[in-house]
Amino acid sequence: MQKFHVSTLGCKINQYESEALTESWRAQGLVEAAVPDEAQVLLVNSCAVTSRAVSDLRALVRRLRKTNPGARIVVTGCAAQVLREELSAMPEVDVVVPQDRKTDLLHWPLEPHATEPLPQPRPFPPFQIGAFNRARAVVKVQDGCSHGCTYCIVPLTRGASVSREPDEVLSEMRRLLDSGYRELVLSGVNLRQFGRDLPSPLDFWDLLARIEHELSPQWAGRARLRLSSVEPGQLGAKALEVLGTSRLVAPHLHLSLQSCDSEVLRRMGRGHYRPEQVLEFLAQLKRFWPRLGLGADLLTGFPGETEAQYENSYAFCRELPLTYAHVFPYSPRPGTPAADWPDALPKAERTARAARLRGLAESRKRAFLKSLAELPELTVLVETGEGNGVCEYYAQCQVRGQGLRPGSLVRMRPEGVEDGRLVGEAVGEPA
Repeated sequence: MQKFHVSTLGCKINQYESEALTESWRAQGLVEAAVPDEAQVLLVNSCAVTSRAVSDLRALVRRLRKTNPGARIVVTGCAAQVLREELSAMPEVDVVVPQDRKTDLLHWPLEPHATEPLPQPRPFPPFQIGAFNRARAVVKVQDGCSHGCTYCIVPLTRGASVSREPDEVLSEMRRLLDSGYRELVLSGVNLRQFGRDLPSPLDFWDLLARIEHELSPQWAGRARLRLSSVEPGQLGAKALEVLGTSRLVAPHLHLSLQSCDSEVLRRMGRGHYRPEQVLEFLAQLKRFWPRLGLGADLLTGFPGETEAQYENSYAFCRELPLTYAHVFPYSPRPGTPAADWPDALPKAERTARAARLRGLAESRKRAFLKSLAELPELTVLVETGEGNGVCEYYAQCQVRGQGLRPGSLVRMRPEGVEDGRLVGEAVGEPA
């Protein structure tokens, strides 16, 4: 009986696709091994968004080979798409399956994979799930990106934007909710492009409004939705209306902001929004969400970024009601326009700018946790048997109580902040 083990690097989309492959292989009679050294097949689902991600991939593959010398190691995902030759040359790797052939892996046994281009337009990948390996389940609604930011490798790794049919999205969400999941994350590579390729044109907010209409009568107050990263260019009147009237969406946004300087955004190929739009939208959203968790992706040291432009970004972030941030120093990706630009900043400068911005985000996080600790009650999704989880504002919590079941929503009375997370007593499930 064949045993397999899957290691996943990178984003929520990769996590979702790994779960879909796992479920497919189980359905075909394979057994998932708890640890890599018990498996005959080791699948690595890779990321290529930064040079660090590729370094992590190489280190993982070498570690897996050392742990399990006789296993067959298969590498797929975004790095396999753009670094196929380099990965194939690694003595530890047996098979490389590019991202655009990942769906071939749904079928066992694993055979050599075709290399000819897939027909265009490509369909939405036929991945689907009925469970998830974490307490919060990801629902993939969109893949790929057709925008082409000058620093981003995603269009090379995942291709043009494709959207999932709303009926399929709702079917999967119902399946997960009926299975006991109480927080679902709607995820995509670029949610701003959702729906453009569907027969009946619609956008992400149309999809969310339909989800709200069909699921909230049964699940409002019993389950919640969370949105993965959204584009500032999506934040308009329709977004305000849908979010403001939702009974399912948690009061939390994560913005793909990247920079807060208009000239840097233009050089990034992201001139389709102004940073000021974010502040304007958040001021209006406050009427519906007086308090919210707000995260952002931020990139420092982009080629040509002057000290003054960086200071513009820093000053703007001080105005934003950030509660956390993912800050990355710029990492040149081969094949992207910015990688060949001559005005690259020294790595030390990129790193120093990122560290300073992380310091700002960390201080905002501490202040936000302190404010949440003063609330009478929070609703926490329990993720572990020890009571660790996240509240509706996407803050880490630890709930004390008996019989806490991972995946359940419980009400918590916060008592303070310890080790960067809220702590408190469970006071029962939500009404």
